[in-house]
Amino acid sequence: MTDTLTTPSWESAVLRSVPSGFLAHDWQPATDGRTFEVRNPATEEVIATVADCAAPDALRALDAAAAAAGRWALTSPRDRASVLHRLTDAMIEHRERLARLITLEIGKTITEARSEVDYAAAYFRWYAEEAVRPHARSTPSPDGKSHIVTVAEPVGPCLLITPWNVPLAMAARKIAPALAAGCTAVLKPAALTPLSSLALAESAREAGAPPGVLTVITSSDAAAVTLPLLSDPRLRKLSFTGSTPVGRLLLQQSGACVLRTSMELGGNAPFLVFDDADLDLAVREAMVAKMRLGGQSCVAANRFLVQEGIADAFAAALGEQMAAVRVGPPDREDIGLGPLADHRAVDKVRHLVEDAVSRGAVVVAQADIPDGPGHYAAPTVLDHVPADAAIMHEEVFGPVAAINRFSTEDEAMAVANDTEHGLASYLMTSHIDRARRVAARLQAGMVGVNRGLVSEVAAPFGGVKQSGLGREGGPEGLHEYQQLKYLSLPGFHT
Repeated sequence: MTDTLTTPSWESAVLRSVPSGFLAHDWQPATDGRTFEVRNPATEEVIATVADCAAPDALRALDAAAAAAGRWALTSPRDRASVLHRLTDAMIEHRERLARLITLEIGKTITEARSEVDYAAAYFRWYAEEAVRPHARSTPSPDGKSHIVTVAEPVGPCLLITPWNVPLAMAARKIAPALAAGCTAVLKPAALTPLSSLALAESAREAGAPPGVLTVITSSDAAAVTLPLLSDPRLRKLSFTGSTPVGRLLLQQSGACVLRTSMELGGNAPFLVFDDADLDLAVREAMVAKMRLGGQSCVAANRFLVQEGIADAFAAALGEQMAAVRVGPPDREDIGLGPLADHRAVDKVRHLVEDAVSRGAVVVAQADIPDGPGHYAAPTVLDHVPADAAIMHEEVFGPVAAINRFSTEDEAMAVANDTEHGLASYLMTSHIDRARRVAARLQAGMVGVNRGLVSEVAAPFGGVKQSGLGREGGPEGLHEYQQLKYLSLPGFHT
């Protein structure tokens, strides 16, 4: 998939010097004219200036969403699907330009950015197809005196809050099912990465989404725009992807209006390697689970729990692979890792490594990084990481693999499940019985068996415990934006 010679209309708007946001289906400045800058993490240079929205702008966006809600809900599933199909085609047509935009705003390698565009487009394609599949039932009551009919209806105007690490795909994963279900949406992207969302909103308009169906509010102060929306009775759903502490707060704030909520929160994924695992496969999938997005993912492998019999060989082989990663400007085709999101991310990685080493961890390998500019962190493998090291309990969100050794399966289970999180887990073994047994014991919403990648548009994505509520992706993702209505009709034989 490559770009045609056409230029997308969003390109000049998103990267222009006139500071605007996509409010009420059009490019408009914030009410008070405030703006904030978007910087390239690879160069630290300003690449765009966007509207810094506040409460009046958020309510203006909700006005548009509420005004459009009734008509969009009555639009036929086929017509809604047609909009999503056209949006899919536009994303595929401008794949390279969208990928370059992602690389500019978050520093993801151009190779990974292209994959993100494909992944995002796949969500629109999937939900375009899912929109026309009925999810209802009709059956006589057990006593035959009535007939039970259920109807799936759109829940109403939604607030969608997305993170910075996968800016285009995370927006797509929420927007696609919302629009397919007949909901209107106000999208709040992360302040670090608003440009992908703005490009997506303009593309949706060109694909035929009516005014108010999708609105974007960009802001450097998330609370300033979310609080007035969460307390407005016209809003009926909140979908949030981000940290667990922020998720807890949003759940509390959503209680006043009893909002439907979907929460995709933090993770602390264990990657279990048993003695019987295929070593080459284990290392290859470990690199996928750890280094996809540079480790800046809620499903990234955080803790590598390796059985003693294979631990030395695994640590050496993984160290060799990590040390060979080329770190540098993400727009180059030969680069395997670009910068992290900002200096705070680099500082956190450095602190976690230093803390682990101070407690006895051993640095097995470390890749070279550029001197600067840019927010670079070295791919690192740590072995013999003690249980009390901070890296064993916190999301790393960076390219560091921390190895902790175990002897028995029960010991591995105890360590793997010793966390408030339960998003993703991974296990490597050659024994199918062990795979089934361990997968059943892992307290996680998703388990990768001999695989380091669990994301799939047709599968339900989500966690247990304090990793969230609800699911995104698959048929389950559409249900999150629907509410059931039960019709009690006279029975056929009454």
